[in-house]
Amino acid sequence: MNARLGPRAEIPALVAHPTPGWDRAGSRPSPRPLVLWFHGRTVSKELDPGRYLRWLRAGPTPEEGLALCAVDLPGHGERFDESLQTPQRTLDVVERAAAEVDAILEDLAAPRWNGAFDLSRCAVGGMSAGGMVTLVRLCSPHTFRAAAVEATSGAFAFMVERGLYDPHAAARLEPLRRVAGFRPIPLLALHSEADEWVPVASMRSFLGALSRRYAEANADPTLVRLHTWPTTGAPNEHYGFGRVANEAKNLQTAFLFETLTAREPRA
Repeated sequence: MNARLGPRAEIPALVAHPTPGWDRAGSRPSPRPLVLWFHGRTVSKELDPGRYLRWLRAGPTPEEGLALCAVDLPGHGERFDESLQTPQRTLDVVERAAAEVDAILEDLAAPRWNGAFDLSRCAVGGMSAGGMVTLVRLCSPHTFRAAAVEATSGAFAFMVERGLYDPHAAARLEPLRRVAGFRPIPLLALHSEADEWVPVASMRSFLGALSRRYAEANADPTLVRLHTWPTTGAPNEHYGFGRVANEAKNLQTAFLFETLTAREPRA
């Protein structure tokens, strides 16, 4: 269902649960783990319904899948603003979206949702700019159990060198510089080795620093996982993983279901 979240109902979202009729007044659905998802730049929350259907149907029975909340980024979808569509405004969008995360989760705990979402078992993720939102938010205290990102990076130097990001904003927000604040949780990153927009080397540098951070915190560094493909055939080797899209979505779904339904979070 479409919803408006936040204290001023200003955040458009697509919210779903595996139990039919879960959102009807008086319904008592079984609380399900939740995935909070952020799309990439220039698109909207409705992109890629096949991904969402996989999450909803991930469980052994129809009602044991994952719930989801997919959000329109600032300036996108139902809150379209043409000035926020350019690469140069990406960090503005990322910073604003990361600041909205807590309000989204607070709203999803409200009585109007019939207790449908188990927010003690919640993952966050996103594609490209949405992945940046995820990594920026995870550098501050949070309650997420897992994260899944694709075609994104926590190291912004490449985009700064291309003149696309303001260096001061990049330095302030870059997860690579803030990795000490990253609480160890399972993280899956998917990427094309041939990505023309976000080089996989930039993600490897961030994930290497993150693995070291986990080790220093006495957590298992293998909780950080990068899966890549030499090429995918996707536009600019960036959007949607092309001919390996099905494999990518299945890998991500399996990771999310495993981490969110385990008896205890891995650490």
